[in-house]
Amino acid sequence: MASSRGGQQVIRGGDMEKMSLEQLKAVKEQADIEVNLLQDSLNNIRTATARLEIASTALNDLSLRPQGKKMLVPLTASLYVHGTLDDSEKVLVDIGTGYFVEKTMAEGKDYCERKINLLKSNFDQLIEVASKKKTLADEAGVILQTKLKQLSPSS
Repeated sequence: MASSRGGQQVIRGGDMEKMSLEQLKAVKEQADIEVNLLQDSLNNIRTATARLEIASTALNDLSLRPQGKKMLVPLTASLYVHGTLDDSEKVLVDIGTGYFVEKTMAEGKDYCERKINLLKSNFDQLIEVASKKKTLADEAGVILQTKLKQLSPSS
């Protein structure tokens, strides 16, 4: 009926037709849950990619500003303070969980680009997995409806 691969069950096309109604419902519900989780992950990746692209653009803009330039520095999304650009060749890069690393401007740009490429690669892989799970959920739903129609008395 289903083979086990790395702790996951892999369901083949013809196997679902042999399943009971309860098994089909469970397969559909599980696939729907997984699709929703994957959609959340895809949204998180989109958000992270957008933030990194904004950071990359900000680095490019910052690298063009002369030393001693007065500017507004964002402390939060809505709070800015006046500041002066001391050195545009050194930047602090947020590497996660509150840790920052000092890098050169070129290293900062490279870091952003590598992270963006990694996220885009992960996004593409998740799209593929989500598509397969959605197909599985749809197939289970169709087979479940067919079986339910066969069980109900004809009108």
